[in-house]
Amino acid sequence: MKAMSTGYESAGRTSQKQRTREALLAAARQLFAAGTVPTVEEAAQAAAISRTTAYRYFSSQGALLLAAHPELTPATLLPAAAPRDAAARLDAVVAELARMNVEREPQLRAVLRLSLAPDPVDRGELALRRGRAVGWIEEALEPLARLSAAERRRLAVAIRSAVGIEALVWLTDVAGLDRDDAARLQRWSARALLHAALNDLPPPPAPRRSSARRRRPSGGRRHRLPS
Repeated sequence: MKAMSTGYESAGRTSQKQRTREALLAAARQLFAAGTVPTVEEAAQAAAISRTTAYRYFSSQGALLLAAHPELTPATLLPAAAPRDAAARLDAVVAELARMNVEREPQLRAVLRLSLAPDPVDRGELALRRGRAVGWIEEALEPLARLSAAERRRLAVAIRSAVGIEALVWLTDVAGLDRDDAARLQRWSARALLHAALNDLPPPPAPRRSSARRRRPSGGRRHRLPS
């Protein structure tokens, strides 16, 4: 359960106020699911709560959208029987991340728009800045002993830039791909970045030659066979 966010909510009849707040958030999420980015007034109307009361809980549309944003808190995106191969692990994580992005696309788009707001008060603590996806990708790359922790982090950030909601918006709205094709391209991009990172590594050192050499048998010269 989310903590109370305003002085109004924390004073008196807190249980009832929490129910009111949750009703507003439920209404906002239903509007999201229907393809609408809700205002405070629209969420209030859908929840049968007065506009004045709704603004006591959420002073702006930005505050409402941030509160209604889905919490993406799984500890991992890897399947239960996760492979040990880093490429297979990465593909599984990116495929699941792409699915989650499409499932929550209206909310993610709304928060993305909010991230561009000029007023930092409106931006607030944006969910897109919490770095969860980077952590999930880093976990997928753990078997890559050839990469240092810093190199895996850099690669995870690069992959995140190609598979997040920002990339989905560009691929669908600008490049004109449908969402299935966009997801396939995001998975391809992740594989390409992994391949590039591994190929940029210096080659492993050549195996040392054995210092032991064949010695000629002692005692006499070698004789040539008759031709």
